[in-house]
Amino acid sequence: MDNNLKEIFRNLSEFFKREKMDFGVIGAFALYSYGYLRATRDIDFITRLSHKTKVVVFLESLGFETLHSSNAFSNHLHPLGSVRVDMMYVDGETAREIFGAVEKRLVFEDLELPVISPEHLVAMKLFAVQNNPERKLKDLSDIKEILCRTKYNKIAVKAYFKKYGQESFYKEISGDTV
Repeated sequence: MDNNLKEIFRNLSEFFKREKMDFGVIGAFALYSYGYLRATRDIDFITRLSHKTKVVVFLESLGFETLHSSNAFSNHLHPLGSVRVDMMYVDGETAREIFGAVEKRLVFEDLELPVISPEHLVAMKLFAVQNNPERKLKDLSDIKEILCRTKYNKIAVKAYFKKYGQESFYKEISGDTV
């Protein structure tokens, strides 16, 4: 794995820990922690919305340019090495559920970080598909890999498929006959 990515993971995770912030790895590195390797040049994290300002200031102090910032997301690009950091922000019950279910997993051969649960990873990918249908094939493929490689709560996953209007794909992707 790329040493620049690993160093950014270390810097960010040390920052989150030092500031006592809940956080979790999402995206391709979460998939990797569950045994599915997909090429990427970006790092995706989730944290609480109340931490957003501190996170943006910290990333900018490392030389990252903020490309986009909203209540739910911020995207940052480092000019050296073209590494991108995408942040997702949550609060309330969603934050309690997600951070209550994170599990430390290997993200690199020697770097263990909190990773969101398979169920929440599926929910995020289904949410992305709902908001950008062009992501459908890639994200449904990722979901199939997640479901093949992990033990997951079938009831919760099926409910997420229904919530995000993708019920018709649940049986095909999950292999669940019920």
